[in-house]
Amino acid sequence: MFYAHSIEDADRAHWQPLAGHLNAVGQLAAQRASRFGASPWGEAIGLLHDLGKYTVPFQRRLEGSPERVDHSTAGAHVAIEKYPQLGHLLAYLIAGHHAGLANGRDSGERTPLKNRLEADLPPLDPLWQQEITLPDTLPLPADFTSLRDRKFFQAAFLARMLFSCLVDADFIDTETFYAQHDSGLPRERGGGPALKALRASLDEHLETLQASKPDNFVNRLRGEILSHVRSQAELTPGRFSLTVPTGGGKTLASLAFALDHAIAHGMDRVIYVIPFTSIVEQNAAVFRHALGQHGEAAVLEHHSAFDTDNQRDQRSIDKLRRDSENWDAPIIVTTAVQFFESLFAAKTSRCRKLHNIANSVVILDEAQTTPLPLLRPSVTALDELALNYRTSVVLCTATQPALVETDDSESSFKGGLRNLRELAPEPEKLYRQLERVQVRHVGPMTDEELRDQLLATDQVLCIVNNRRHARALYESIAQQPGAYHLTTSVCAVHRRQILAEIRQVLEQGRPCRVVSTSLIEAGVDVDFPRVLRAEAGLDSIAQAAGRCNREGKRAVGDSEVLIFSTVNEEWEPPPELKQFAQATVEVLRHHGDDPLSLAAIEAYFRLLYWQQGPQRLDRHGLLKLVEDGRLDGLPFETLEQKFRMIENNQRAVIIPFDDKARAALRDLEHAEGVGGIARKLQPYTVQVPRQGFAALERVGAISAVKPDKFGEQFMVLINKDLYDERLGLNWSEPTFVKAENLTW
Repeated sequence: MFYAHSIEDADRAHWQPLAGHLNAVGQLAAQRASRFGASPWGEAIGLLHDLGKYTVPFQRRLEGSPERVDHSTAGAHVAIEKYPQLGHLLAYLIAGHHAGLANGRDSGERTPLKNRLEADLPPLDPLWQQEITLPDTLPLPADFTSLRDRKFFQAAFLARMLFSCLVDADFIDTETFYAQHDSGLPRERGGGPALKALRASLDEHLETLQASKPDNFVNRLRGEILSHVRSQAELTPGRFSLTVPTGGGKTLASLAFALDHAIAHGMDRVIYVIPFTSIVEQNAAVFRHALGQHGEAAVLEHHSAFDTDNQRDQRSIDKLRRDSENWDAPIIVTTAVQFFESLFAAKTSRCRKLHNIANSVVILDEAQTTPLPLLRPSVTALDELALNYRTSVVLCTATQPALVETDDSESSFKGGLRNLRELAPEPEKLYRQLERVQVRHVGPMTDEELRDQLLATDQVLCIVNNRRHARALYESIAQQPGAYHLTTSVCAVHRRQILAEIRQVLEQGRPCRVVSTSLIEAGVDVDFPRVLRAEAGLDSIAQAAGRCNREGKRAVGDSEVLIFSTVNEEWEPPPELKQFAQATVEVLRHHGDDPLSLAAIEAYFRLLYWQQGPQRLDRHGLLKLVEDGRLDGLPFETLEQKFRMIENNQRAVIIPFDDKARAALRDLEHAEGVGGIARKLQPYTVQVPRQGFAALERVGAISAVKPDKFGEQFMVLINKDLYDERLGLNWSEPTFVKAENLTW
């Protein structure tokens, strides 16, 4: 008998038979692939993935031999022989089911598939043909629509989806085998409340919410928006937009639509894709509250800062971690980075969740924030999900990007989303009804003029384009009542404390003068009568305007958003942001009387995309790279390396800000596994430019925790005088020490 997995110090009777493992993985992979009509494909790769274990050398390895054995490539060979047309596509998945998807021809960290297929392998025992029955043919998934201009992109996308089915099935079956040996029980996974139960809880919450709100125009309008959006749920799955101005209640309206739509069409889950971690945490909390008794069990956050250790017990913690691996939960709330980078990933851990995106509703919150250099491949991936994977994609924002492909070449986004259907009732009319601010460009302003503007108003928010400008401007008013400073130099936990104080001060009507970078535009719920905004993209200005008269309690004439340009060249934004600002200035020439109208927003995005051109909207030429590679040269590893939504040239420094951070650092000193501790420490980090990081390291202001074990993974601030309660971390003077700390 041939075996798949052995157990140390156990009789062979307790080992896992190979035929049992292959057939189980084949069935599990087929179930997963059924979400997009590809069950036979899933079955075939499941049956073939470990075929190389039908060899004497591998069986010797199970017995303890140290020899290395390639057990993955044999199944790839059989796939090519059995299925001449598309077997080569399966070969990538089978060969890469442990190390990850490799390039077809080009070299990388992983051995290219071509080289793997040319290598000598130990002969397979013929017994496999008696124990394994492969599907005779592999028809294209049901209702699969092929497009000539992205034929090989579609092939690569299908490969990743199938790869997800395989690696998840393989993990689950292997995990189950070992868990049953250890405890007699499989690991608890997935499940969660049914979508109908979640909808019932949401309906109850919405009724209570409506009854508790005053009967005024804004609340009646929110109710009308909610009702209209929900009435669209029976529409055929596909591509949608939800264009609702700030304050229109789009967060709960989109959740209600998603649940109604998923139930109407037999979909599995709702996935919220949000640009920033801070909003992920905020929205996940809103959803949990709205879903009442089911909230905790239904909503899974998946992002770098999510601390599963905050859950109630170890069993819950372990299950949450397992569900995060493959997104097996009714509602997923995740970041755009996690979502899009997974769609272009090659590693098993990143791809494992992809099959659970199929047959779901995907809501893209603030869809306009997708980085321009990756816009075309990102939009192509979204369109492919809607086209061939039974996924409904909803672009949810107050500032809808112009991503529609039409027959009009003047206004079309090449390769964009066709047949985009609007869910909101008359967006232009909604904009007029929810108009709460006056926006005007006031021209160039010196720092002195900005300071005077801040001091002339008791409650005012000023948003600038870089941390250095924010710091200098804050220092000029720091001695005045109600002065606050918000930038990413302040760790997230500290920022939350500052924001809580700001909200309280605003509510009490006391002086509140806040200088911030754009981080405050990321869904932060604050309400100022006046906002000053340095020139930026029109979508950013619209976000800034959402912090002014947010609750609509003031007259429009008393609620100003003033756009200014900076005179000091030191504060100029980086080239990309400068281009956004220039596009805004150009649009304001034609729409200055109504800068945030839907027409102005559309003109802004069209101008921006036209200025960039198709090549700069796919900076690395990823779409061309895939098509040029053809089937035998699909560049899986290269795509993973080049598709990076955040080009991170910064290093994280941990701030021992409070007792919780200090306790986590102490735990780190004695830890073997660090996943939970790393998540605890994430909200205490400040990202520092590499040059500043090197300066801090050079003078001993930061130090690594257990460098022999973790290298420089955990760099902690040692010179605490460099972290100011008001300004955050200062790396421009790394040797600074407070005078009172110089005494002996």
